[in-house]
Amino acid sequence: MSTNSPSLIWLFLDFLRLGATAFGGPSMVAYIRKMVIEEKGWMEAGEFNTGAAFCQVIPGATAMQMAAYVGLYLRGTAGAAASFIGFGLPAFLLMSGFAAVYAQTGNLPAVVAAFSGLHAIVVAIIANAAWSFAKTTIKDWQSAGIALAAAALFWANISPLLVIILAAAAGWLMLAPPDNNKLPVRRSTPIPFETKTLLGILALVCIALAWMFFLMPDLFRLAILMMKVDLMAFGGGFASVPVMYHDVVEVNQWMAGPTFMNGIVLGQATPGPIVITATFVGYLLQGIGGALVATISIFLPSFVLVVALAPFFNRFSTSPLFHKIIRGVLCSFVGLLISVSLRFAVQVEWDALHGLLFSGALLALLRKVDILWIVVFGAALSIWLVR
Repeated sequence: MSTNSPSLIWLFLDFLRLGATAFGGPSMVAYIRKMVIEEKGWMEAGEFNTGAAFCQVIPGATAMQMAAYVGLYLRGTAGAAASFIGFGLPAFLLMSGFAAVYAQTGNLPAVVAAFSGLHAIVVAIIANAAWSFAKTTIKDWQSAGIALAAAALFWANISPLLVIILAAAAGWLMLAPPDNNKLPVRRSTPIPFETKTLLGILALVCIALAWMFFLMPDLFRLAILMMKVDLMAFGGGFASVPVMYHDVVEVNQWMAGPTFMNGIVLGQATPGPIVITATFVGYLLQGIGGALVATISIFLPSFVLVVALAPFFNRFSTSPLFHKIIRGVLCSFVGLLISVSLRFAVQVEWDALHGLLFSGALLALLRKVDILWIVVFGAALSIWLVR
């Protein structure tokens, strides 16, 4: 436990507030960094970077995992659960509401149109996060080259796991070792491996799955599918969308392709990672119970991986070789943010209004305006302009 640790309730509330504005998927790592290091002083930059690199190399939604890592660092497994649930809860509640309305009306054209301007603001949020993360990561032409190469590979839909491995190898071969004086001091109380807690979590999961298998087989199949999707999501939540689409639409034929795509649109118009589309799928299939099972299942495997593997990953943080590899991985994360920025940008129907919203949001972010007010004002302005 960190000596500067918040209580579990404040950890939950701080991440709940941040989760309410968590637009842009992996770009939110930069905003978690700002809160944790600059505003709260809970972690040193080197410790945070170790966590960011760790969350980049395991499957799952990167920003959600980073929230869990911070909580684990500060307050153990209970802290990981508090920050993880707090960060994801706003997205679950909002997407459940959208899905409920969608199930009654058949579509949400008014809502999608009203929040169309928000898409331009999301691009600004991601672009600012890419710039913020790049300033602390890109130090020379070698690191810039790794980031740009990673962006190109992500854009070309190369396997995220392969991109990360290549970036790590490039960091090892190309980047200069850090100054020994700048290496973090190994924590006197490293992140503990909580064997009993972890075994308890796994036991509860097995019991829940067994109960669904015998009594609610449809929920069991939904849970297993979403867990599989999460374990295959190397490179963040965006990597999971094609897998989810393939299993939900093409293999199981649980819903039509256009319906699933509507869920993705709503996922981009709500805070949280894009895999919150799982909540939409679960609700349409099995109501609020399906939404809850799908949401837990799409996040639980990567949460367990953070709790189980972070204690071992942290022990390498004082090795110069390890830091060269980590810098390479962090450069790949900058490349991921660049790629995500471009992917979001090409989905926006750009016109004068969207250009104005993008420019205004980016300027406000660069001037350190709180992201909460940018999102609230931008959403209100979008609703008023498209009436």
